[in-house]
Amino acid sequence: MGQVVHTSRIVITREKGPTRKAMIEGFAEPVYYGVHGGIKHFYKVEPEKEHAATLDHIVGAVGG
Repeated sequence: MGQVVHTSRIVITREKGPTRKAMIEGFAEPVYYGVHGGIKHFYKVEPEKEHAATLDHIVGAVGG
């Protein structure tokens, strides 16, 4: 079996409504997740500020 080269340590907290803040170990700035565009219309929510959805981050990571 291979050697573990990295373990992600992330604390995610819900801010308000659909907005979540992720603090990733090793980075000073948070990453925000939320809803926008068709996603906010699907869930019928209107956030104070739009953020990329978790789906956007997954697609970006796989495609990059």
